[in-house]
Amino acid sequence: MNRLRRLPTDVWFEPIIIAAIGIGYALWYRSTTFTATERASLGWATLRRTILAHIQLTTAATAIVVAVAIPLGIALSRPALKRFEPIAVNAANIGQAAPAVGLLVLFTFWLGTGFRTAVTGLVVYAVLPILQNTIVGLRQVDRRTVEASRGIGFSAARTLVQVELPLAVPVILNGVRTALVILVGTATLSTFIGATSLGTLITTGVTLFLPKLLISGAILVGLLALVVDWLGRLVELAATPRGVS
Repeated sequence: MNRLRRLPTDVWFEPIIIAAIGIGYALWYRSTTFTATERASLGWATLRRTILAHIQLTTAATAIVVAVAIPLGIALSRPALKRFEPIAVNAANIGQAAPAVGLLVLFTFWLGTGFRTAVTGLVVYAVLPILQNTIVGLRQVDRRTVEASRGIGFSAARTLVQVELPLAVPVILNGVRTALVILVGTATLSTFIGATSLGTLITTGVTLFLPKLLISGAILVGLLALVVDWLGRLVELAATPRGVS
């Protein structure tokens, strides 16, 4: 019980919310009569493929965003490249400020429709939180700590890896978690450009006036976002050095 009290509230309370929503949806699913069209979309074999396609889309976009935004944020936090920070942040801000649907549609003129276009659009849309948090996380490291590590003979690279990055981890991972949740929600829009996702259930429900499909899509996207947020929080908590909050 003492251990539970020491944990942040969201770490133990969020799974309760996830379980409650998941169980409620499962009970509703088992007790509801579906039309032939609804059964075709909500049958477990089809639904599983749709959920996996949504996860694959989100995972691919997240991997690319992390691989681009964190190294770029590290580079822009260095004194030599600091002057380019406003340009990079403003460019990333344009990507997120643009309407997500419009952004995805614009990319279809360049790349066509499908999975690759959806991933590209999602990457552009989600760069800002990770890039900004990486820069902020590294900038807020106490300069005296950095100077002390250089004073005992650490090189700039070793100071970055062993001192600055560990202290910046909570802020950086918070940005990754934010980007993940954004991507889970925004990935639903990929259905408009021919990529399979849980958005397919929502658009089909709206187009054919099938509220059960619409409700299922909305609930499943919400559940996935909550699960991703919780897992991200666990990783953030585990990776944060002791004494750093």
